[in-house]
Amino acid sequence: MKILFGIQGTGNGHISRAREIVPLLQQYGEVDLLISGTEAEVSLSQPLKYRFHGFSFVFGKKGGVDNWATFKIMNLPQLWRDMHSLPLSQYDLIINDFEPVSAWACRLQKVPSVSLSHQCSFVSPNTPRPKKWNYAEWLFKYYSPTTHHVGFHFERYDDFIHTPVIRSEIREMETANLGHYTVYLPAYDDKTLLKHLSQTEAQWQIFSKRQKTPYRSGNVEIFPVNNEAFNTSLANCEGLLTGGGFEGPAEALFLKKKVLMIPMKGQYEQQCNALAASKLGVPVVNEINDKFAGHLNNWIQDDKKVIVNFPNETAQIVDDLVKRYARK
Repeated sequence: MKILFGIQGTGNGHISRAREIVPLLQQYGEVDLLISGTEAEVSLSQPLKYRFHGFSFVFGKKGGVDNWATFKIMNLPQLWRDMHSLPLSQYDLIINDFEPVSAWACRLQKVPSVSLSHQCSFVSPNTPRPKKWNYAEWLFKYYSPTTHHVGFHFERYDDFIHTPVIRSEIREMETANLGHYTVYLPAYDDKTLLKHLSQTEAQWQIFSKRQKTPYRSGNVEIFPVNNEAFNTSLANCEGLLTGGGFEGPAEALFLKKKVLMIPMKGQYEQQCNALAASKLGVPVVNEINDKFAGHLNNWIQDDKKVIVNFPNETAQIVDDLVKRYARK
């Protein structure tokens, strides 16, 4: 069997999940990997068959998307050419994690494909989102359209939605509480974070997309983004201060860490994730402003932790997907 797995390369969550799923898929046949997009620091250990520019957004420095930088890297003619040039007839199964080139190539060539992603959970009207409709609902529907859906979210909101994929390296980690707080907020620059974190007495470890070498400023350490270093920091922290992503908060909750979420401004998916997490009891702050240090101190002093049940079902999910959707 030949399998094509298309993976979104914006952010680290998609690739982190793929690191767990790819070895499972390889048990069923030859797997070709395709990645499109930018802005990821985590990499796969397996070689890529296809690498496309794709269609990505760029993280800003003030809590949102950098629209001008996003526009500058956009290359719609290349996206169009890539969609039409991708050979698909050789594959028995095409799987997609919110990746637009392979999704639209399948649609244009009338080839079935399966979404295996967090984003496809929004196909269900039961998945939490703000009451006010947002144009980004069109992105969920048309950014990477597929014929079948296998979704992940914090809870099982529908029959095709599963709890998060927690990587084996996280499940098997020994945890401790060394008292520090881990920070991953790629949409804010280091100076903004230092200004507010330094107003607390806690110890902080920031993982920064903009930093190439580690340094310390008072009670705050800043490190370049590195998968192993981040995992170690997370396993030994008191809590995680992060954006409105999905995989990072899910892994922190699995490790029984406190979580405080700050969803990106104007990023609808993160707003939805934060709403879903808040229903579990995770505190959410909408922006970093003059009141932020007070929110931090309240969170630091609160010992309440959210209890979740994220069983290890990834192998079974992959097995069911292959048996159900692979061409006979």
